[in-house]
Amino acid sequence: MEWIKLIGILIILIGFLFKFDTIAVVVLAAYTTAVVSGISIMDFLEAFGQAFVENRLVTIFLLTLPMIGLSERFGLRQQAVILIQKIKGMTPGKFLTLYTAIREIAGLLGIRISGHPQFVRPIVNPMTQAAAKTNYGKISENDSEKLKARAAANENYANFYGQNTFVAASGVLLIAGTLRDLNYDVSEADIVQIALIIAVIVLVLTAISNMLFDRKLAKKYNIKKEGETNNDSNR
Repeated sequence: MEWIKLIGILIILIGFLFKFDTIAVVVLAAYTTAVVSGISIMDFLEAFGQAFVENRLVTIFLLTLPMIGLSERFGLRQQAVILIQKIKGMTPGKFLTLYTAIREIAGLLGIRISGHPQFVRPIVNPMTQAAAKTNYGKISENDSEKLKARAAANENYANFYGQNTFVAASGVLLIAGTLRDLNYDVSEADIVQIALIIAVIVLVLTAISNMLFDRKLAKKYNIKKEGETNNDSNR
């Protein structure tokens, strides 16, 4: 009756369905699976502890989320907005292109910048919104949402295409190792050279896209400003 060893999955489903404590449900499911599989309590605890130690970096990552939340609550967002407002001529598109370039350079140097929850939401998006407000005044909610999406998209472009420009990146090592197993004569440096070309192309295309979006916003809100000015003059 090997199927009985799947009882842990059933326990997890029931626990999540009735919204029981997540950690308790997972531990109970793991222990029950160990019992029906003939694993002793000591072997179970040893395996459980080893799994926790090997994956402790996941726990460390989760600890960064409340830290970012506290920083945002006590002025991180406001300081980011103040900084971008002091830079003259910094449009939303220019700022996002600059961020994309910085993100790719960080990838080239093997520096990992946290993504959407730790960096884009509390810093990049508020600075983008501030740049729009400084240049175009109050923008519509629809355009504000588009800027949010563009900030997230630029993060994705830079991270996805820039992460393999570092010679010791896990993706580079995986690609090179797989190709060598298939009898292709490649090195990690060869993979990085191709990745660099792609990253530069992506940066150029992203810059063009951001520039066109800037022109669209400028045309829309400059015409609106001119109309408001003319109405005030007529009055």
